[in-house]
Amino acid sequence: MKIRIDNKLCQGLNRCRAVLPEVISGSDDGKSGVTGDGTVPPGLEDDAQDAVDGCPFKAISIVQD
Repeated sequence: MKIRIDNKLCQGLNRCRAVLPEVISGSDDGKSGVTGDGTVPPGLEDDAQDAVDGCPFKAISIVQD
């Protein structure tokens, strides 16, 4: 499972970073980005889904490996 963030949709609220800081980081423009290739560590799948569900701009998606 991997997280993807569409920077065109992201508005930089950073709610997702609070929910999944192991995978989602900040960038110089204030928007969120993924750490590494966006792989969600085992045991954090529910947090990944919470990050997706909590984004009001639908900028985050989950990609299955």
